[in-house]
Amino acid sequence: MLSKNRIKYLRSLKLKKFRQKYNNFTVEGEKIVSEILQSSNVEIETIIATSTWKTQYFNQTFGKSILYEEAVENDLKKITNFSSPSSVFLVGKKMSADWEDDIFKSNFSLYLDGIQDPGNFGTILRIADWYGIPYVFCSGKCADLYNPKVIQSSMGAFLRVKVIPLDFEILATRYPNVPFYGTVLDGKNIFKINEYEKGVIVIGNEGKGISSTILEQLTHRIFIPKGKNGGAESLNAAVATGIVCSVML
Repeated sequence: MLSKNRIKYLRSLKLKKFRQKYNNFTVEGEKIVSEILQSSNVEIETIIATSTWKTQYFNQTFGKSILYEEAVENDLKKITNFSSPSSVFLVGKKMSADWEDDIFKSNFSLYLDGIQDPGNFGTILRIADWYGIPYVFCSGKCADLYNPKVIQSSMGAFLRVKVIPLDFEILATRYPNVPFYGTVLDGKNIFKINEYEKGVIVIGNEGKGISSTILEQLTHRIFIPKGKNGGAESLNAAVATGIVCSVML
C-alpha cells in the first residue's frame, strides 16, 4: 500500500502550483501510459499500478529500468484525477519547449490566445496532431498543458505536438514576414480563398475571441460562414480549429 505521505504528494500534482514546484505531471490509463513508455519524450519518475497491469503490460514489454510501485485499487481511488481510477498511474517530468527557426517553411503553426477550457486545449492538440502541425504556441492565459484534463483529452497528442508558452508579440516580432490568420466576423469566407501561405493560425478565447492587441496584428482576417439555416451564435473553439485546419491544410 502507498504511504499517507506518498498519497499526499501524488494528490498534490492535481494542482498547477505543485506541478510547477516539482516539475512533474501525472497521466492515467493503459493506452496513454503505453504511448509514453514507447516514447523518448518523457522522463518517467515512477509508475504506480496494480499487479495485474504489471503482469499484462509492464514486465512483458518494457525492459528499461523504471521505478514501479504496486498499488491496490483503494490507493488508486485516492490519487486518481477522475471519477473512477485506471489500473495504472504515471508520474513524469515536464518536457522541454523549444522550436526550430525555420518552422514556417513547410508547416502551419497554431497560436492559442487564452484557451482556458482544458478539454478544448487538449482537443486542439489532438487536431494539430491529426493534421501534422508540429508546434502550438500559447499565451500565458491558456490552460496549463499538464492539467490532467488537457493530457487526457489530447489522447497522446501532447507527446508529438510541441506546446510553447510565448507572448504573441515575441512571435510576431521574430517572424515579421509570416502570415497571421484569425477568424473574425468581418473576415473573408475561408471557403472562397484559393490558397493559403504557411503561417500562424490564431485561435481566440472561448468567450471573448481574439484579443484586441492580436487582432491589430493579423495579416489575414478569415471567417467560417454559417450554414443556410444556421442559428448558433458561435462555434466551440476546438470545433472552429478543426474546420479551419481542414480547409487551410
